[in-house]
Amino acid sequence: MESLVKDQPRQVPPLSQLKVRLGPSGIHLFERMKGLNILLDEVRVPPNLWARAPRQVSIALTNACDLSCPYCFAPKNPAWLDVGEVMGWLTELDGDGCLGVGFGGGEPTLHRSLADLCHYTAKSTGLAVTFTTHAHRLDDRLISSLSGNVHFVRVSMDGVGNTYEALRGRPFVAFREQMKQLRHLAPFGINFVVNAQTFPDLDAAIELAADVGASEFLLLPEQPTRTGPGIDSPTTTALRDWVHFYRGCVPLTISEAGSDGLPICNPLSGEDGLRSYAHIDAAGVLKRSSYALDGVPLKGCGVIAALQLLRKFLSEDTQ
Repeated sequence: MESLVKDQPRQVPPLSQLKVRLGPSGIHLFERMKGLNILLDEVRVPPNLWARAPRQVSIALTNACDLSCPYCFAPKNPAWLDVGEVMGWLTELDGDGCLGVGFGGGEPTLHRSLADLCHYTAKSTGLAVTFTTHAHRLDDRLISSLSGNVHFVRVSMDGVGNTYEALRGRPFVAFREQMKQLRHLAPFGINFVVNAQTFPDLDAAIELAADVGASEFLLLPEQPTRTGPGIDSPTTTALRDWVHFYRGCVPLTISEAGSDGLPICNPLSGEDGLRSYAHIDAAGVLKRSSYALDGVPLKGCGVIAALQLLRKFLSEDTQ
């Protein structure tokens, strides 16, 4: 989708602030402070020079969470990643062309070293730092410890008012106040799981997103898990119609898994699958997504070596 309002001219930062990623789509320049992306797609990069790491990697720091949302995909077995191991993975990913890391869970604010990991990533690598949270633990102390070391925050909000409270078991008024606090930390977006129960709240959710200053609204059509079938067919159809007629001021994005049949814009179409994204779960297993059941353990392996094994496994699995 394209904006109907012309953007103001943007000052391109010095080359020293731009991270360079080479890939099948061309030369990708990225500036993490403002999220600026520049793609030189007229350049043909030889395959032997393509970045070996995915463009984006999510890392579940823990499976622990103090909520119990019925559609949650995270395993319920206790698991916490070791800080030293995570730092090693981050250094490796940074050196092999990854542009950003997203810390998640479970609930990442329950991991005692979240602030340390964000500080290390921001100060010792060129990776953009994001994390996904339910926001209820973001008090003044935690926000202060994260300040200056986070480039974007994703806040989970599935439904508004009574719908939110029924699904998440927390007061919606308190949640709304927490989002206002986020303005002091970093730009933020809203993650919205779409299913038959939450879809009727989409218009109200978008209105709220605009009111609290969210910079994007990520649609997450519910995926099948061990505990649920995912979004149903009538709701999928209704969501496609809703997106088609959307005219709101908050930009929409959507998960790759739920994008079929929707008018998406993907300038990096040559970078799909593991070139685009990978996930490391709280047990230290590299997977193609957070929903995948199988993966490659990173213990004693390293991220890039595990990626090569996972690509081989997935290639054989599709034959």
